[in-house]
Amino acid sequence: MEKLRLDYISTLLKKRVQNSHKGNFGHALLIAGSENKMGAAIIASKASLRSGVGLLTVVFPPEQKNVLFTLVPEAMYSNSFVRNDLSSYQAIGIGPGIGVDKISLQYIYELYNNKLPVVFDADALHLIAKFAVDWKKFNFPFILTPHSKEFDRLFGKHNSLEERRSKAFQKAKELNCIIVLKGHETLITNGCEAFINTTGNAGLAKGGSGDALTGIILAFLAQGYSTIESSILGVYLHGLAADTTLETQSEESMLITDVIENLGKAFKKIKSKIE
Repeated sequence: MEKLRLDYISTLLKKRVQNSHKGNFGHALLIAGSENKMGAAIIASKASLRSGVGLLTVVFPPEQKNVLFTLVPEAMYSNSFVRNDLSSYQAIGIGPGIGVDKISLQYIYELYNNKLPVVFDADALHLIAKFAVDWKKFNFPFILTPHSKEFDRLFGKHNSLEERRSKAFQKAKELNCIIVLKGHETLITNGCEAFINTTGNAGLAKGGSGDALTGIILAFLAQGYSTIESSILGVYLHGLAADTTLETQSEESMLITDVIENLGKAFKKIKSKIE
């Protein structure tokens, strides 16, 4: 397993050309939020926009649309997406705050004929486990981002981190996907390679951190990075922004919104290595 270092990360991040426009950086579709969990949608949206995506459309119940308009005016809203009509998007993220019921399950079913890369997180992972969703229907590149409890829901009970890492490597290869096993020293694997993150701190051990990571990874996917590159960059940047936040906050006081506000400084740290 390779430890992620700044030197390596700096080789992955693409330099933006001066005459670029929003169309050059992708249009992401985020399926997130529900009546009682709009915070997850807002956090994921802000993190995605702070990570360079050109356009972002968010799908959630229409009753909550003014929340998005007020808190994330840069994002666009949709109350649904039409199967096989995803031509304007480059990547999809699904899960933060969508709820775990048969209505939310329909979102996953509507992805079956999709060919875009998808990052699954939070309630989407719970839905896959609870309703035994058929992995064989996932005929598209995808990323799973479970923490240990979510991982055990998906793949059975494990007694140690070592067991989970071994199973993650096995399942990523079997399912032809990327697994991001979140936690201290997050593991990223495609079943052939495995990477261990070196950024981040205990300040991230709070609600919303995973939602932000989903938004960041989604942004990289929409910008044309591969699933493994998006996962590596997303995890490293997320942790680096949290480390940067410790310059003004403590691990106790840190909020994920503070981390999102420091994504710009994290990008600059990576770019300083490139330049």
